[in-house]
Amino acid sequence: MPSDAVLYQAAALCLTYPDDDFVARLPLLREAAPQLRGFTDHAAVTPLRELATHYVQVFGLRNRHSLYLSWWHDGDTRRRGMSLVRFKDLYRRHGLEFSGEELPDFLPAVLEFTARTGDTSLLTEFRDGLERLRARLTDHGTPYAGVLDAVCATLPAAPTGVRR
Repeated sequence: MPSDAVLYQAAALCLTYPDDDFVARLPLLREAAPQLRGFTDHAAVTPLRELATHYVQVFGLRNRHSLYLSWWHDGDTRRRGMSLVRFKDLYRRHGLEFSGEELPDFLPAVLEFTARTGDTSLLTEFRDGLERLRARLTDHGTPYAGVLDAVCATLPAAPTGVRR
């Protein structure tokens, strides 16, 4: 298991809709992934209803902060369908069947896949989108930016001048 696996799994949990299970896991997340302490400390002192409202405001209202990686590459085009098939195929090649309620390119699902398999190819391939999301979250002033900071810090440097 790669050394970043715990971080990827913790980041996946931090980037899903906050519920009672998330709140119950906060002490474990805080200890297991110190890179996420800025976010987990914030979440620990914020009432669940406020966390949930903030999550929807940040991620649920527009694509400006999309957690769907293929959206950053393909937008809302037909090409996106083929990208989603590629995500599912990669999961299958690793013996995993994607059965989530979300699409297979949902960043928390990709992070969990990466944590389980050690295969960082999706995160690396969509690094540009992750960087754009990270920058937008930073500009928005949300604690979620710290989660993307930690994930991006584990990846090879993005090539300069490449824009998808």
